[in-house]
Order: sequence, then structure tokens, then C-alpha cells
Amino acid sequence: MATCPNCGNKIPFWNIKAECKNCGVSIPNYNWMERLEEDNKNAEQAFGVFNRTMNRVRYSLFGTKLRIARLVLTFLPIIAFILPWASVKSEGDSFQLALFSFNGSKSAVDIISQLFSNGSLIKNDIAFEGTFGPATFLLVGTIFYFLTLLFMVISFFMSIIKCKKPKTRSTITFDVIAIVTAIVSVALFAYAATAGARCDAFTLGSLTAINVSGGVSLGIISVVVLFGAALGINIAVAVAPAKSDEQLEEERLAKVAAKEEKERQDELKREEARLKAQKEAEEEQKQIIAEAKRKVAEKKMPLRLKKENNSKRGAVLNTVLFLL
Repeated sequence: MATCPNCGNKIPFWNIKAECKNCGVSIPNYNWMERLEEDNKNAEQAFGVFNRTMNRVRYSLFGTKLRIARLVLTFLPIIAFILPWASVKSEGDSFQLALFSFNGSKSAVDIISQLFSNGSLIKNDIAFEGTFGPATFLLVGTIFYFLTLLFMVISFFMSIIKCKKPKTRSTITFDVIAIVTAIVSVALFAYAATAGARCDAFTLGSLTAINVSGGVSLGIISVVVLFGAALGINIAVAVAPAKSDEQLEEERLAKVAAKEEKERQDELKREEARLKAQKEAEEEQKQIIAEAKRKVAEKKMPLRLKKENNSKRGAVLNTVLFLL
């Protein structure tokens, strides 16, 4: 229930009148000057918070060359997931530790699909071969593979989410976790090939591997390079000096002032050009008028000469007549 700002009397929700029944004050207009000033102060504070936040976001993401490189290098490890990290080859179904397979082998996506579509068969396969069988290592290695992908994605978005804290170390934490899970994933997947070679064959759901071989693939090089680059750039950003909010606000105000000065100078140039064009137009108009007057004067000249000649003849004639 609302109350009157003047007398504090409670106003029921069905009372739609602008005046308080108790004191008669106009509620919408009560103390409006002070409320307007308060609204202005609140608006200034809100804009101040917004500007500081945007300053920090821009600086954290694009403020320096190092931070721009961080944004790129944190995203690049996603490319490593296209290449195979390890493989399990067989005369039946082969497997690759990659998001997509381009040689007919089953990819990590296919392996996880088996878990959802043939979960009961996989459970029986693991129970049949024991806890440390090739199917177990293959499946767990694939799960760690997707955990690595998850942690790399989180690391990338943490650099954006934590942009208000330019020296945050959360991205470093997720990079380290991603590297650890990647190593575990490759080790388990490669060991699945070794364990499969010992037992000649194994099944995973509806997939069967026979005469197994395989191991670590060349794609692991991309993992080491790209993951290491992402970790290194995040460490470099974390230890590099960062500007304070006051410095960023000063820079923003300086840019705003420079922009306003440039706009003012451009406006002066436009005004100067307008005045110059106006003056040239006026001069051209004067020349046109002067030329027109000259032509009119030239047309009137013969008539004036004729009148003068007639006047002279009349004077001579009058003189002759007078003498006679």
C-alpha cells in the first residue's frame, strides 16, 4: 500500500486521485524539484557505473595487443579438436579421438552416441571384459576428451565473463584443467589400443574391433602447441600491469574531448566554407548586375548622342535665325 509523501497517510490501491484525502497535497507534484535533482544524481551515478564497466570491458578484451592476442589464442585450441589425437585401428571398426573422422573411422561423437543408444550393451561389454578392458579405456578416454572441450570453451568465455577483472586467473585454472584432461584422454585412448591388441578383439555397443593396433596420432602436436599457447598468453595477461578505472576514465574523457574538438573544428571549416561560398556568390551577383548595367548603358549611349546632336543643331539654327 502506498503512502502520502507529505503526511504519511496510507493510500488504498483503489484511490486513483492525484491529491491526498488527508492533507490535500498533489502527490505527483510534491517536492518535484528535489526529486528531479535526485533523479539527475541517480542518472549520473548510473551512467558513471555504465561508463566504468564499458571501459573495463573494452580494455580487458581489446585494450592492448597482448589482450587481443589472448582473445584469439584462447579460441584457437578449438581447432585441435578437428585433428585426431589418438587412434584405435582394426579390421572391424576403427576409432579416432577426434570430433569428426574423415577416413571412415568412428569419431568421438560416434562413441558417445553408442553410450546413449546402446548403453545396456556397453554395460555388458564392460562387465564381460572386466574393469580394465579396452572398451572401458576407449569410453572413459572419450569422456575425458569431451571434458577437455568443455573446459576449453569455459576458459574462452571466462576471458569475456571476467572482463571486469583484467588480472583474473580463472582462465589459467581452466586451461590447466583442460591440459590435464587432454593428457588423460590421449593416454586412455592409446592404452585402449594396447589393451585391444592383447585380447585380439573387443566390442563397444554395436561396434566391434578385431586385430587391434594404434596409439597416439600426430594431432597431439596441435594439442601441445595450441593449448600451451593459450595457457602462456593467459599467464602473460595475468602478470602484465593493468590500468586502473581512473586511468581508463581519463582516457575515455580525453577521447570524448578530442572527438568533440574535431567535430567543432569540422563545423568551423564548414561554416567558413559556407561563408566563402556566400561571398563568392555575392561577388558573382555584383558582377552580373554590373555587366547588365554596362550593357544597358551601351544601349542608351546612341540615343543620348543623338539627342545631343539634335540639341547642337537646334542651337546653331536658333543662332542663325537670330542673326538674320
